[in-house]
Amino acid sequence: MVPPRPGWTPLRLCRPRRLAPHTTTPAPARLISSTTSASQAADGFPTSSSSSPSSSGNPQPPNKPQPPKPKKPLTPEQQSFLSSALRVNQAGELAATLIYRAQTPVVVGREPHLRPLMQHMYDQEVGHFRTFNELIAKHRVRPTALYPLWSVLATGLGWTTGVLGREAAMACTEAVETEIGGHYNAQIRRLLEMVGEWEAEGYDVGDEFRELISTLRRIRDEELEHLDHAVEHDAKKAEPHWLLTGVIRAGCRGAIWVSERV
Repeated sequence: MVPPRPGWTPLRLCRPRRLAPHTTTPAPARLISSTTSASQAADGFPTSSSSSPSSSGNPQPPNKPQPPKPKKPLTPEQQSFLSSALRVNQAGELAATLIYRAQTPVVVGREPHLRPLMQHMYDQEVGHFRTFNELIAKHRVRPTALYPLWSVLATGLGWTTGVLGREAAMACTEAVETEIGGHYNAQIRRLLEMVGEWEAEGYDVGDEFRELISTLRRIRDEELEHLDHAVEHDAKKAEPHWLLTGVIRAGCRGAIWVSERV
């Protein structure tokens, strides 16, 4: 049955019409509101036009962009930590480049096949040193005052272990990179703790800070790669291994402690 158009008078209100013989009176037509579709009425779930945002004249406003999160300023303690971290990292990478520079001619002179390995490790250390030079300058951090002393000691350590032989040179790398890798790990953990605290308080960490953590992770991984190379090339065969590596590691810890403060 086709629903009546809006405005029609229901059949039950019209004046009765005389019917022809042998005919029956048609049933009253079902009325459908002008605001209800036929399919909705048939389903039994008529929907008012006011339920649609477009028909009500009050469309829902679009989602407003969230305001940027504020950045939390560093506390004096955090600023001091970052300054000392950059200062000691620069000093450590300076020492590493000088150790390899002094070792390489002596070691390669006796074992030429080690030239590519020594060059590879030296080039990576030069890249690390350049990175921290840039960070020191960018953040106006004072380099360690013991720069000349570390230069002399690192050169002497590299030359001495090179003269002692390949095993001693590799044991030196093993000892230095063990301390440096642990030192970078400690720095990264401290920075991640700071990031967690800031995010919990609703602050934005910022790309620059995340990039610093990423840089430290990359350099740490490369330093630990040097450690693996040293062990693979008979660092453990240096005699006496425990004494040589123990003295070098103690010296590294002392240099780190002083460079963080001076």
